[in-house]
This record gives sequence, C-alpha cells and structure tokens, in this order.
Amino acid sequence: MTLFLGALVTLLAGALAALAAGRRPRLALLLGSAAACLGGAMGLAGVLPFLLGAAPAELALAWAAPIGAFHLRLDPLAAFFLAALFTLTVPASVYGVGYMGSRRPGRSLAMFAAFFDLLVASIALVFSAADGVLFLVSWEVMTVATFALVTYDDDQADVRSAGYTFLVASHLGTAFLFALFVLLAAGSGDFDFVRFEALRGAARAPALLFALALVGFGTKAGLVPLHVWLPEAHPAAPSHVSALLSAVMIKTGVYGVLRVLGFLPAAGAAHGLVLCGLGLVSALVGITLALGQEDLKRALAYSSVENVGIVFLGIGLGVVGSATGHPRAAALGFGGALFHVWTHALMKGLAFMGGGALAHAAHTRDLERMGGLLARLPLTGASFLVGAAALSALPPLAGFASEWLLYLGLLDGAFGTRGAVSLLAFLGVAALALVGTLAAIAFTRLAGISLLGAPRSGPAEAAREPSPAVWVPLVALAAACLGVGVFPGPALRLVAPAAAQLAGTSPLELAGAATAVAGPLRWMALALLGVALAAAVAARRAVGSREVRRSETWGCGFSRPTSRMEYTASSYGQFLLSSLVPRALQPRVRVSPPRGHFPQPSSLRTEPLDPARTRIFDPLFRGLGERMSRLRRLQAGRLNLQLLYTLLALVALGVALALRGVMR
Repeated sequence: MTLFLGALVTLLAGALAALAAGRRPRLALLLGSAAACLGGAMGLAGVLPFLLGAAPAELALAWAAPIGAFHLRLDPLAAFFLAALFTLTVPASVYGVGYMGSRRPGRSLAMFAAFFDLLVASIALVFSAADGVLFLVSWEVMTVATFALVTYDDDQADVRSAGYTFLVASHLGTAFLFALFVLLAAGSGDFDFVRFEALRGAARAPALLFALALVGFGTKAGLVPLHVWLPEAHPAAPSHVSALLSAVMIKTGVYGVLRVLGFLPAAGAAHGLVLCGLGLVSALVGITLALGQEDLKRALAYSSVENVGIVFLGIGLGVVGSATGHPRAAALGFGGALFHVWTHALMKGLAFMGGGALAHAAHTRDLERMGGLLARLPLTGASFLVGAAALSALPPLAGFASEWLLYLGLLDGAFGTRGAVSLLAFLGVAALALVGTLAAIAFTRLAGISLLGAPRSGPAEAAREPSPAVWVPLVALAAACLGVGVFPGPALRLVAPAAAQLAGTSPLELAGAATAVAGPLRWMALALLGVALAAAVAARRAVGSREVRRSETWGCGFSRPTSRMEYTASSYGQFLLSSLVPRALQPRVRVSPPRGHFPQPSSLRTEPLDPARTRIFDPLFRGLGERMSRLRRLQAGRLNLQLLYTLLALVALGVALALRGVMR
C-alpha cells in the first residue's frame, strides 16, 4: 500500500510540476512523462505482491464530505487491473516523449502532460476505491481528464465532435451508476463497499441493480450498442493516449461489472447468458465494422469493441459455470476473461502506438494513402505487424494464449452439460471461431495495406523511422506479446488469485490448474515458433541460391506500373462485406460510373456506417434536440426572468419543507 500511495503522489506531483514548467513545453513534457514512468514502476511494484498471495490491504481516512470516505483497498481483483494500468503506463510515457515532442509546437504540452498523469492517477483510484462516493468522484475525474486529452487538437471539428460525443455518453452512463450506488447505499445504510458485500444475500431488486451496472459500466466498456463514443474518441486522441484508453480505461467498465457482481446475490445462469450474448454480439459487430474502416485508428478502435466482447463472453461463461455447478468451466471462463484483459492491454497498446507512429510518419491515418511503410520503417512496421498478428489470435502470440482458455471453457461446458446449455456452448465455440476468422481478415487488411506494396502518397514515400523514444517501447511490447504467448505459465499463475476471487475457489487450486493448462500451450507455441523459424531459414536459403530480379510490387508485367494498380483497403474486404454480413453492417457504396463517349473521371467510394449511431442514437438525440429547443424561450437572458425563476424555486422549496413538517 505504501508503494501504491507513493505512485499516486508521484503522478499528482508530476502533473503539478508539468503545469509549473508551462513556459518551457519540452521540460513540462519531460517532467510529466518521467513522473508517469516512475509512478507506473512504483505502482507495479506495489500491486504485484497481491497477485503473489499477499493478504488484501486497506487504507481508510476521514474526509470533510458529508458522505463517503477516502477508503482504498488492494485485493487480487483490484491489483490485477492495476497491474495492467501500470505496466502500460511505463512504455506509453516513454513513447509520449518522442511522439508529442515531434508534433505541432503550438499546443500546450504542459496541460497535456498534467492531464495524462491525472488520467493514470484517477484510473488507479477507480480500481482501488472501496467507497461508492470516492469511486464516483474518481470516475468523474477520469472522465474529465480523458475529455481533455481526447480534445487536445481541438482546432479540428471532428476532434471537438468526438470529445462532445464522449462526454455525453460518459455522463449518461454515470447517471445509471449514480442510481446503482444510491440503491445499494439505501439497502446497506452506507456507501462503503464492505457494507455492499455484507448486503449480498439480501440485496433488493438484484435484477435492477444488475441492469443498472450493465448499462452504466457497459457504456464505458464499449459494449454494443453503447459503444458509439469509442470509435470517435480513440482516433481523435494522441496515439499513446488512445493506447491507454483502449487497453486500460475501457477496462474500468469490465472491472465495475465484476466488482458489482460481488455485491449481488449469486448470479443465476440467466445473468451469465446475458453477458455471453452481449459479449458475442459486441465481438461480431465490432470486428465486422473494423473490416470496412479506412481510418487506421478507427479500425483499431472497433477492434477494442470486439475484444471487450470477448472479455464479457468469458465473464458470462464464468457466471454460467458457477450457477450450474461446473467449477472447471467457471474457472476457465473467469481466468480466460482476466487473462485476455492483460493480453489485450499489451496487444492494443502496441497496435495503437505502432499505428500512430505509422500515421505520423505518413502524415495520414487513411489506409488508402499509406503503403510501403515496412521498407521505410522496419522496426516500427515489424512491431505493428506483431501487434496485428497477436490481435488476430495467431499462435504463438499473446492473443492466442488468452482465447485458448476461453475455447477450453466453452468446450468444457459443451461436453460437461446437457440440453440447452450444452447447445449454447457449442454455438459459442462456433461464434468465437468466426470472430477469430474475421479478426484475421481485418488485421491482414490493416497490416497489408499500410505496410506492403508501393507508397500511395508523397508523404508515405518520404516516411522515415521515428526516434528511439518511439520505437523502443514498441519493440518492448512486441517482445512481451511473444513472451506471454510462448511462456504463458507465469502470467497465468498471476491471474489465478483474481480468478479464484471471482469463481469462489482456492487460489492454489487455480494456480495448479493454470500450470496444467500452460504446459501444453507452451509446447504448442514453441513447436509453431520452431516451424516458423525453420520455414524462414529455408525460404532465405532458397532465395539466396537464385538470381534475384527487382521489379515493382504488383507490377503484373506493366512497364510503368503505378500504385493505383494495388489492392485498396476497400477492395480487400469488399466481397466479405457485400455478401456475407448483414445489410445493416455493410458500408454505403457511392459509385460515379463513366458516362458518354468522352466520360469525366469516375469514382467508387465506400462509407462505413455504424448502425447503432445512424439508426438509434442520432435519431434519438435529434428528436430530443428538436423538443428541448422549444425551452430556449425560457433562457431569454433577461435579469427579471432569472430573478423570477429564483423566487419560484425558493417558494417551492419552502412549501416542500412546510409539507414535510406537517406530515411529521
């Protein structure tokens, strides 16, 4: 706890130091980033003992607020999510020094560095808060800090729009959380989490509490159809901020659902099936929409929707296994979900920061204007390629290791039960396999179009490798993705205490099961890695023994080929999107065909549409806006009207107090 508190103090001191050095932007960025790096290292050292068997630690301090208290608790579940936060904070802060230092000098780096440190500190407080009021205060600070970072380039209209969308969605979700905690406090008599846990067997309206938690936390997590803010906000933010938001911040929603499950009576199979269904829908919709995106970072954002869906699928599997008396399926479900939280943090941190470096070098996020970047940025491009392969769940990388546990859990449920539950488990296996197939197509599309072929723009032709401050964190994260995939045993043993807390089993028992699962997985990964290396060596020798001729990529025999002869991002997935997915998820195609004997230039363009936004939220908010605009006449800006409103409010308050006294 001391190290953890030291990390919080270091982060807050770094924010203040960055603001104090505001007139020297470079120094402010260095101070803020150094504090974030040091705070991340201290925080990681502080929480690891709780994943190695240390007893939970608490800190309770009085504060001046009429309700709530400064009550922190570090147990295995909180420490698990904090480990993901602090692990990614270190490479992200190093990356930020090189990435932000080469951006537009006119922006306030001091404010950026301060809000970055504040964001990390507020997320840490969300994960460690043991009081409802402190949790909500930290939640709102996290929201404000995120808004400030998302709108860093606020001179761009799309960035401002993304910030407003995020703010509206966040506060709508927070409204449900306020209702959730008020109802819990009304039943327990206090906002302390200990009281909430004591209420578990006698919570009133558990279905309502579960629904409030699912909407409130699901909005932050990006569950479909509550995800509409995510593909807007993540691309707008600087790339290492996008990495932190996607890899960790949205996991506060996952953490919230898991924590609230501990406040409610033992969840039935119906709750687990709801979580499984929402998870599968989010995974399928997210990866399908990622297939049609031409914006590199927007495609990665939709991939986050997919991966959050996979996490919720694992949580649902764990709940169903616990409710139906199948502890092995429950352990694999919760363990796979938590392990995927960690692996996704590594993979998506790598992909967003690598994609941001590629976009910065090519001066565009448009895939159609990239190409040929692997030859020009070999370290950055190779690291991004590792991240894309890991997000495709390809062995021997981290994504395959975590999804393997979910497959085992679903298969255990399929063969270990009968009737509807068994059938649903088999369908879950098929659906997860379909998600993996779509993910492989989506990420071969992203990596192939951006990295391979010939450059499709002048800036892409002139792209060069960034500074070591940018590519060193990428290489480190790529090595971590490979290391966790090949040697999953240590990570799985660290997952065991948090999974045991959720499944209600012994941590030692789960640690033994994790070791048993990790053994075959390790040998499978090593065998595949050996085959890949042998194939690479054989291919190298075969090429080295022949005469090699140089020609244009996709030349196809033309004497003067151009980059227009390459596959485009739109054409790569067009067959799948136009024929194999529901019409609601298909992009809109705009065609201007050639006409007449002397035709003007023709064009074909696809516009990806998110049905949740175009068919649900845009019409809803448009209708609300039209109706609420009628109230503008009440805001005439006249002093006498404002005084009248104040008088009426005071009269209404006096009447309410008088009636309350009479009723007593």
